[in-house]
Amino acid sequence: MDGPPENDFCSICHGNFHLPSQANCSHWFCTNCILQVWNHGPALQPCKCPLCRRQITLLIPSEASSRLRHNAEVSEILQKVETYNRLFSERSNDLVQRMQDLPFLLRRLLRDIMDPQRSLPLVIRARVYLAAVLSTIYVLSPVDIIPEGVLGIIGLLDDLIILFICFLHVAALYRSVLVNRHGGS
Repeated sequence: MDGPPENDFCSICHGNFHLPSQANCSHWFCTNCILQVWNHGPALQPCKCPLCRRQITLLIPSEASSRLRHNAEVSEILQKVETYNRLFSERSNDLVQRMQDLPFLLRRLLRDIMDPQRSLPLVIRARVYLAAVLSTIYVLSPVDIIPEGVLGIIGLLDDLIILFICFLHVAALYRSVLVNRHGGS
């Protein structure tokens, strides 16, 4: 899904979406509305989602919004989004924020990998595949840090930790792609 749900509306202006953007918490807003929320708060801090109160550290305009970039008004709004992303996209360094962003980033990454019309840099695609293959080999191999044969179900803990680290790594890679795409770097 590249846009907001079909019958949804902006939770800030309560109208139909105008230049929709998705926040890292997966909620959709009119781009101008969410930027106004940020402008009415502290300028040096990311705004909080009006629905879930999580910090918004990344705004992703819909592809339909990005295609309208030739329009001067739309271009100005998208430049503000790029500024916002440059200011706050690297602030998600704490583990809790990364875990909260994990479903959003992995869902978008899977969509980008499966859609042949979307372009994902070859190096990033290769690193994602390599991380997935290596973590799968580790989980399936009989060699473990905590052996299942000795500790039973607790022995699966190291496998889960490896998968979790793999997911965090892949999400961080994809986040850097999104920041480069929508942060004007």
